[in-house]
Amino acid sequence: MRPLAICLFLFLVIPSLAVVDFSGQVVSVLDGDTIEVLHSNRPEGIRLSGIDCPEKGQAYGTRAKQAASELVLGGEVTLQAYGKDKYGRTLADVFLLNGTHVNHTFNRER
Repeated sequence: MRPLAICLFLFLVIPSLAVVDFSGQVVSVLDGDTIEVLHSNRPEGIRLSGIDCPEKGQAYGTRAKQAASELVLGGEVTLQAYGKDKYGRTLADVFLLNGTHVNHTFNRER
């Protein structure tokens, strides 16, 4: 019983440990490395793990967002979550239903 109590305490105290894998529809692309996916009927911010795209206002920022939108916007994805970043977004590897690993796709396009 004691190990269970310790685990529950850690999940409550350290929210990033409570991150779970899930699937959902991509409802927004904020930039080339950040999307929003429906989770429990609410959009959740997702930061693609290991990807660093230009932000809005930077060179190629618009193109990075456009490429991400063409690949995932409106589609169903499955997430393999790793925790939260300092902005509260879920860090994850993102997979399309056909098995395409979105994070790897962006790394190859660099």
